[in-house]
Amino acid sequence: MTQPTEASQRAIPCAFMRGGTSRGPFFLADDLPQDTATRDAVLLAVMGSPDPRQIDGLGGSDTLTSKVAIVSPSSLPGVDVDFLFAQVAVDKPLVDISPNCGNMLAGVGPFAIERGLVAIRGDLTPVVIYMVNSGNIATAMVQTTGGRVVYDGEARIAGVPGTSAPINIAFRDTAGSACGSLLPTGRTRDVFNGIEATCIDNGMPVVVMRAESFGKTGQETPQQLDADTEFKKRLEAVRLQAGELMGLGDVRNKVVPKMTIISPAANGGHISTRTFIPHRCHSAIGVLGAVSVASACKLPGSVAEGMATLPQGNDVEISVEHPSGEFTVALRTESGKESSTELHGSQMRFLSSGLLRTARMLLDGQVYVPHRVWP
Repeated sequence: MTQPTEASQRAIPCAFMRGGTSRGPFFLADDLPQDTATRDAVLLAVMGSPDPRQIDGLGGSDTLTSKVAIVSPSSLPGVDVDFLFAQVAVDKPLVDISPNCGNMLAGVGPFAIERGLVAIRGDLTPVVIYMVNSGNIATAMVQTTGGRVVYDGEARIAGVPGTSAPINIAFRDTAGSACGSLLPTGRTRDVFNGIEATCIDNGMPVVVMRAESFGKTGQETPQQLDADTEFKKRLEAVRLQAGELMGLGDVRNKVVPKMTIISPAANGGHISTRTFIPHRCHSAIGVLGAVSVASACKLPGSVAEGMATLPQGNDVEISVEHPSGEFTVALRTESGKESSTELHGSQMRFLSSGLLRTARMLLDGQVYVPHRVWP
């Protein structure tokens, strides 16, 4: 006689949500093991990793769809919830909690409200979120008309079909989120194997380089770039050197730093990008990666100088083009003297950044994990 499912597997409550251009399971921290090694084993089983198809789990065979959000009430004053992001590798047994994910962040506010961690406050409910991975704080404004989370709306974001309710997210104090400073190498430009680069961390560690330095136009499709094995080898060689210099150590088994090649805007924006996360070309660009790239465009002396023509003033909106559309980043800065390539830190301060995302609840229920994974 066949045994009940519960006899051989353990059920874990979870919601499966799209956040921005990513998706994955959202868990309450109390529903997962507290031991890190066991928790990671559970997350690998949930996503079906390591396996290129992730056929035995919830993963979608892509880094954008192999992500996990872990949410808990926060003990910090003025903060509603803590958000721990986990990037689950597709083809290797690796769970990386070193980076942030601004796309999955978009789902944290709705999830926290749905789970009763945050009370609804009229038609628009602010959810203050502590990003555990980096120690930064973001506020997400969630539509809650009629006493419930509203997912339908007219907001459209590149990379997602249709429209949804807007979720405006404001970040503060993101400079040095993973590396400790906005310019982790102490310079606005470095040279790796003859390639000029700006290593920057304003929410996400990113190495920004001109596409022309690799003999590229910057308008190639992700498929064309991924098929160029020689280019990918050169890119990875730069990443390994930059990771060390940025204070990230040996990054061979890390998803940071992200690598972005830039070129002049082609569709009315300010800069065009192709981003690697870290080895496959992104069909769009990550939220915090876009913030870092936009910040590089604003920095005097960066590799973007002379390529991006930006609005004047300390409060600017920068349109970052990517393969499937564009991403508008609102930056608030405070300028001192112009920085130089030799400065150990920039005279420009990035006070806050803002952007618009959407999210949607796809499924709410339980995911099953074999008992052997979670003793």
